[in-house]
Amino acid sequence: MTTTTTERQTSGDSARTRVHPFARMLSGVVAAGVVLGVGEILSLLFSSASSPFFAVGSTTVDRTPAFAREFAIDTFGTNDKAALFVGMSIGIAIIAAIAGLLERPSRPIGSVILLVLGAVGVYAVLQRPTSSLSDVVPTVVGVVVGIAVLQALTRALEVPAGTVDGFMPRRKFLVLFGAAAAVAVAAGTVGRYLGDRVAGVADDIKNFRLPTVAAGEKAAAVPAGTDIGVEGATTFVTPNNTFYRIDTALQVPQLTTAEWQLKIHGKVDREMTLSWDDLMARTPIERVITLTCVSNEVGGPLAGNATWIGFPIKDILDEVGVQADADMLLSTSIDGMTIGSPVEALTDGRDAMLAVSMNGEPLPVEHGYPVRQVVPGLYGFVSATKWVVDWELTRFDEATAYWTDRGWGDKAPIKTASRIDVPAAFAPVAPGPVRVAGTAWAQQRGIERVEVRVDNGPWQEATLAEQYTIDTWRQWFWDWDATAGNHNIQVRATDQDGNTQVEERTPPIPGGSTGWHTRTIIVS
Repeated sequence: MTTTTTERQTSGDSARTRVHPFARMLSGVVAAGVVLGVGEILSLLFSSASSPFFAVGSTTVDRTPAFAREFAIDTFGTNDKAALFVGMSIGIAIIAAIAGLLERPSRPIGSVILLVLGAVGVYAVLQRPTSSLSDVVPTVVGVVVGIAVLQALTRALEVPAGTVDGFMPRRKFLVLFGAAAAVAVAAGTVGRYLGDRVAGVADDIKNFRLPTVAAGEKAAAVPAGTDIGVEGATTFVTPNNTFYRIDTALQVPQLTTAEWQLKIHGKVDREMTLSWDDLMARTPIERVITLTCVSNEVGGPLAGNATWIGFPIKDILDEVGVQADADMLLSTSIDGMTIGSPVEALTDGRDAMLAVSMNGEPLPVEHGYPVRQVVPGLYGFVSATKWVVDWELTRFDEATAYWTDRGWGDKAPIKTASRIDVPAAFAPVAPGPVRVAGTAWAQQRGIERVEVRVDNGPWQEATLAEQYTIDTWRQWFWDWDATAGNHNIQVRATDQDGNTQVEERTPPIPGGSTGWHTRTIIVS
């Protein structure tokens, strides 16, 4: 006798039909979706650290070796978090499908798999710096509900022998499946939506009023000639929506100005806790400053220039009285990220600030709203703490920060760098006059000279745009009489201290990449 979707088999004393494996796999995927959805919506009642999906993602990032993280940044750039989410979702779906395939009423192997996944979620939640024991509740409840859904769907799939084509049991399965799927999607979606709404940050930003900067503390107007205006080249000021973002926050912290405060303690004469009103009562400054990520490869895009409004860090440290033996400021974000900055770089007169505005607007949430650190001349991983809520004055030989625990440098001044923006790599251009253009930076030193050469020929000095300050990048261009063929163009910069870029290529970690940027151009 030939069968199609069902086939007789015996289990104990009762005969049942074999269900198509795809239906069982779908049951597992939906059950896992319920685990995550229920966990997500229940996390609203606890802290942001209690979300099982994001806790697992954050712990994965924390445990990822440096080389793997650098590979992700090099491969996906600022989309590295989206790539992680997609990878996690695919991995969970595969495991959940296997769980559904193996689950039976008499041997709940799939339920055990979901239980193991739940244990991983509980572990991840407990690893978050700001979590408490109660934060495991959303994961635990989600797992219990998910297992119940998986078992209900599995029972619905066990069609008794003799049922005509299994119509009624299958309809029951489809109803249960649809309901569970709807719960999974709705719970997750509503959970994230309500999470953002409960945080109240959107309304807080809407009501935000920029601090009034006195005329003497306003950033100087950008003079003509600072931006070379070459199509495709870097603009002098980077718009907020294209400014690079590299951090470990899978969930962007949602912190209002009313909730924000900065606790200052450790090796200080007077401990202090600043509220938002305390901060706003201080004298703000406005400065244009270029930031650079240490993960930036030679010629990479992980640098940006913006106008910042904030409050001098030096003034605050002077007020609390930094003790003589303290050489590190260990700053902590609301999500537990720690960054160690040399006290000297915060008190030597440079415009290190607690920034609250970026390019004339409140800080974007992704860039640290309501308060972040901006320190000229240091790579971000030793200076640019976003959503900062805690300062501890300590010593480099007594404390470590997130990235130094992973073998990265501890002082990390920004290295002199330059890149070619146009023409694009392997771009076909016509023979004749071609304008080569780009940007260079050496924060706290400034750019003195940029040189370009073609096919290892003699170095030619490029034309520099006006220098705004030593804390901002500087644009350049060079006019080339291109001849037919494939050509390699190289660039190097020299800072105002007389240091020329190192030719040797070194990776970004532990203290910033070195090497000359090279582009291959096709002239035809």
